[in-house]
Amino acid sequence: MTNPEELLDQLETDLRIADYDDDALSGIDRRQFMLMSLIAAAATTFGAESALAQSTATAASGSGRQQPQAAPPLPLGNGEAPALQFQPYPGGTGAIMEKLAKVRGRAAFDRAVFAVQPWTGTMPTNPDDIAFLPAHRLSALIKARKITSVQLTDIYLTRIKRLNPTLLCAVTIMEDAARAEAAAADADLKAGKYRGPLHGLPYGVKDLFATKGVPTTWGAKDFESRIVDEDAEIVVRLRDAGAVLIAKLATGLFAQNDQWFRGRTNNPWNLVQGSSGSSAGPASATAAGCVAFAIGTETQGSIVSPALRCGLSALRPTFGRVSRRGGMTLAWSMDRVGPICRTIEDCAMVFNAVHGVDERDPSTVMAPFHFDRALKLSTLRVGVDPNAPKELVEQLKALGITPREIGARPTVPGSGSGLNVEYAAAFDEYVQRKAKEIGLDLTKLPEPRAPGTPPDTAALRAAAAAAAEAAARNPMAPADWNPRFVTGRTVRAFDFLQQQRRRYLLVSKWGEFMSDLDMFVGNPQADVGPNAQTGHPCAVVPYKFDVPPQPTANRTGAAGAAPAPPPLDLKAQPICGVIVGGLFNDDLILSVAHQLQQHNKLHLKRPEIG
Repeated sequence: MTNPEELLDQLETDLRIADYDDDALSGIDRRQFMLMSLIAAAATTFGAESALAQSTATAASGSGRQQPQAAPPLPLGNGEAPALQFQPYPGGTGAIMEKLAKVRGRAAFDRAVFAVQPWTGTMPTNPDDIAFLPAHRLSALIKARKITSVQLTDIYLTRIKRLNPTLLCAVTIMEDAARAEAAAADADLKAGKYRGPLHGLPYGVKDLFATKGVPTTWGAKDFESRIVDEDAEIVVRLRDAGAVLIAKLATGLFAQNDQWFRGRTNNPWNLVQGSSGSSAGPASATAAGCVAFAIGTETQGSIVSPALRCGLSALRPTFGRVSRRGGMTLAWSMDRVGPICRTIEDCAMVFNAVHGVDERDPSTVMAPFHFDRALKLSTLRVGVDPNAPKELVEQLKALGITPREIGARPTVPGSGSGLNVEYAAAFDEYVQRKAKEIGLDLTKLPEPRAPGTPPDTAALRAAAAAAAEAAARNPMAPADWNPRFVTGRTVRAFDFLQQQRRRYLLVSKWGEFMSDLDMFVGNPQADVGPNAQTGHPCAVVPYKFDVPPQPTANRTGAAGAAPAPPPLDLKAQPICGVIVGGLFNDDLILSVAHQLQQHNKLHLKRPEIG
């Protein structure tokens, strides 16, 4: 496709059928954002250094003397953090640590011991029944020597190999390594070396995290065979806790949606539907009983959205509670790592093992975490949005909570996160390389337009024409790269800094809003967009079993465009709500969500896929 009109029409069609969840959860106009990103890709990055070199040479020749050559900037990859670090508490990390120490005692900062309740009753004999047991019940079985890690690993390997062609939830199934780790876990237990409640449990990690000797693809065909020769910190901590890594689980291309280089990851409850993203594989594999638990990441909805879609339990932690070292960076001030599980107690068990400081991730902190299965809920201050799910609110009332109605959450115009800028910086090396491969001149990016002004249609079409021309010159060029990493390159430093100042005002207003609340239940969109900027935690938990609502965006046509896809034939599945907590109230929201789950028992249901 070389005609710019055709290119724009195709982009518009592609954007219109994009997964609706990312619109709902991000709070941004995804179509406009992606359209501008794609058009900007027509005139991307490299070339600035050559222009600078030319101007330097001209100045030198005019002076008649040789000018010393400045050392080139140190090359940067994806992960090196900036000197500035985001702090979600308005008074700063030191202030919140001091406050927590006064309220909860300094001993509360020591990692809590997570006690698994002993196994009682008859153990299932059917492998599928075992596979769908909550991770904390599997933990009890292993500790009681009723099942070995090797046996459990074989059950999950069998399932994931059988179901992966249908779900596309796994990128790499680590069969040999998993069996070796499981055998080592059994040997340790036999020798009396019990590593804790995760000992011997098979799990999967989102394929954004580095693992020695195994490809780390980031969902991109470009990196299908790329091996990063290190283990991410989350993998190290889970190994030290005795867990067994059996698979690298799918993520959408560069952590976007559920589409990756082999296709779409599917929702086990409704195979006609993608599992949402970008923690698509962790959610799909966990819901299908292919792993005991999984690790996902979130920048702006990527844990919450797939957990909602697949009817799971999940924790998006307070910003800074889990190390991201060794994971793909999208935004240093927003990225988070959290568990995706079949029960809330599983989330607490996994989080208890992995949270805390990592000196190689300067965002991390150590804060108290004490999961309480018997927390007295009547003592909590719980807000409820008027549009919160009524069934969820009624269940909380039945558990002793007296909700207080809350109004609209604080907003600050112009306080955007600067996500585009962080994207562009994190992926600069990749964009430069891809631009060179495709033959795009990154010095010809359109000038940034002032906020609130309409786009320059002529400039957009000229950029589209340039993109079409570049594609025609190099039709075999790989098309993996994500043009959303380009638009942030044109943002002025002044505008970005002013945006961050307004973001701090938003953080401060949220601090005031939450000052009289321990947590709240929001509307179905879960306040994920604002909380991506403010760093607040949330728990996803099922509250009813029903047919999911059809996304209206998937049924709405656009004038002059292809017809909208028809409604999907969806079956009943767990429908989830979201509980948003005050900063570092991760343990409180999990304790409440746990009692809710024990009340409605929805975690006992499982999809018909097997």
